Parts: sequence; structure tokens; C-alpha cells
Amino acid sequence: MSLDPPPVWPGADGQPVSCREKLKMLAENHAEAVAVLRDVFEDAVLMGVDEAAMRKILADLVAALPSPKVRR
Repeated sequence: MSLDPPPVWPGADGQPVSCREKLKMLAENHAEAVAVLRDVFEDAVLMGVDEAAMRKILADLVAALPSPKVRR
């Protein structure tokens, strides 16, 4: 596992995203997410939350995010 962005961002059609502006935005969003998640994770562990439990909480949070493609 790595905190680096993936070398390829797979598109919905199975092809890699290749637009430079999209790749730039994805890299910026990834860096932002890493920074925020690192802070949240470190704060929780330093406040006594079990590390494994916090990893599961964060993974469950991501898994529960609704798809922006789903109509409400």
C-alpha cells in the first residue's frame, strides 16, 4: 500500500483517464484526501481510538459514499 496516487486512473469504460486536466485534478484531490484522512486517523489514534477500528471506520465511510451517478 502507498499514499501515492495510482499510476493509472481507470475510466468507467476500462480505459485509463488520459486528459491532463482530469489527471491534475485527480492528483490534487488524492493529495487532499490523504492529508485530511491522515489528520483524522492520527487524531483518533492519539485520542485513544483503536488503530484497527479506526481503519475500519474510515474504510466503511468510503464504502458508504453514494455514487454521484445514482439518481435520487
